[in-house]
Amino acid sequence: MRRLRTRVAGVLLAVLALTVTTACSSEDGAAGSEPAAKAEAAADRVEPLADTPVPRLPVTVRSSDGRKVTVRDAQRIVPLSGSLSEIVFTLGLGERVVARDITATFAQAEKLPVVTRNHDVSAESVLSLKPDLVLAETTTGPDEAMDQIRDAGVPVLVVDPAKGLDDVGPRIGTVARALGVPAAGEELTKRSEDRIAAVRKDIPKKTDKPRVAFLYLRGTASVYLIGGKDSGATSLLEAAGAVDGGAESGLEKDFTTITTEALAKAAPDAILVMSKGLESVGGIDGLVKIPGVAQTPAGMERRVVSIEDGVLLNYGPRTDEVLKSLVDQLYGDAK
Repeated sequence: MRRLRTRVAGVLLAVLALTVTTACSSEDGAAGSEPAAKAEAAADRVEPLADTPVPRLPVTVRSSDGRKVTVRDAQRIVPLSGSLSEIVFTLGLGERVVARDITATFAQAEKLPVVTRNHDVSAESVLSLKPDLVLAETTTGPDEAMDQIRDAGVPVLVVDPAKGLDDVGPRIGTVARALGVPAAGEELTKRSEDRIAAVRKDIPKKTDKPRVAFLYLRGTASVYLIGGKDSGATSLLEAAGAVDGGAESGLEKDFTTITTEALAKAAPDAILVMSKGLESVGGIDGLVKIPGVAQTPAGMERRVVSIEDGVLLNYGPRTDEVLKSLVDQLYGDAK
């Protein structure tokens, strides 16, 4: 199974299909915190570069799957992950995107046709749109669908999935080079990295770093998982001056079923969740009913950080917004 991420595409692939239409009250979102509400609103849109770049093609680039890919045109682009869609739109080439993956949740992409089913690519849907470039990640599949797209003569560039803040610049650069706009890629990389650095400067210097457990929740499917070493959240938490409680407690896998013992070892001072996941369990009132949560310091204090699903683990042009939301909710008035 592929990893959770759009990284939200891994061990929970089938589960996510059951929860796309989950509609619970949002009033329980993030302890009713104003920063969480603002973060959700900000996450709805991407901010394109001021000047729209003009692609200079053809170009030949190396794909993460080892292939050399020649891009001769970029008038009809299909990015097969929310993160890749975000990069294309932020580079200023959103008008060329003709379809989206189910994880592309920002406003500029919402009216585009979806070409994935439960996170699996529909080759027929993609090919019906006559793309001249498909952007994918190593987690994109199934393989049969990707081969069908290639066999139809469509260039497919595969990009390594993001795992942390260090991947922001390289991923932007890879996509920008494939689209024939390397200078725009450099500009966006600098903007993104500068904004992340600015947020990090404002993080309180504490000797006792807060321990945070990342929980993946889908109450409608009875899925309750705690993130470990490979969940994708560790880099973000460390950038916020926190400790990933799950990883630090020895959880080596990306996600492990929540148990009272696992939560006790993680001993989180705060719990990080995706907003729809929190909604799916009935807000914070429902979260603390999950066995073991109420006994943690985070559960006792009802200290929950909630960030919108479609942007939390993207590690892209909006990561500074994610980090700022995390810092604001985690430290509050202590800043």
